[in-house]
Amino acid sequence: MEDNTLEKKYSKLIIAVSIIIPVVVAILFGVKLKDFGFNVEPLSFLPPIYATTNGITAVVLVWAVLAIKKGNQKLHERLMTFAIALSVAFLVMYVAYHMTSDSTKYGGEGALRYVYFFILVTHILLSIAIIPLVLITYVRALAKRFDRHRKIAKITFPLWLYVAVTGVVVYLMISPYYVH
Repeated sequence: MEDNTLEKKYSKLIIAVSIIIPVVVAILFGVKLKDFGFNVEPLSFLPPIYATTNGITAVVLVWAVLAIKKGNQKLHERLMTFAIALSVAFLVMYVAYHMTSDSTKYGGEGALRYVYFFILVTHILLSIAIIPLVLITYVRALAKRFDRHRKIAKITFPLWLYVAVTGVVVYLMISPYYVH
């Protein structure tokens, strides 16, 4: 029987983080620093940076999968850790932008509007779902439970890649409507 002490040790933390992050982001999304008397300039330069961060995350995820398929476990581990760091950086920039700037409304019309909202809604929902999946996958690798790691990674990878790529797509679709 395999030792699953590390997995058990982190399971409650994974559950807590998986709940806390979306709740805090949702709360902070509605908080505008100017409403609290802070005289801060809108961080309007951030959207192309965090969209690029999402794009880099997608490339890093694919690179990491190629590395492990070639048997390069150390490179895979480093790339996956980097992908997590990129996702955290994205989240910090995203929240900072929305705390200093008004939300941008999508101005497209017709069928493209439905495509945009479909992509946006699936991106948001999967970005919430991916949190516990990434954390569980990562902990299973740390615990050297590679059979279980591979099993969940087959689910985590395509969903995380979808979130990263659709983050870029959402930005490209809404960028013409940003107020500069």
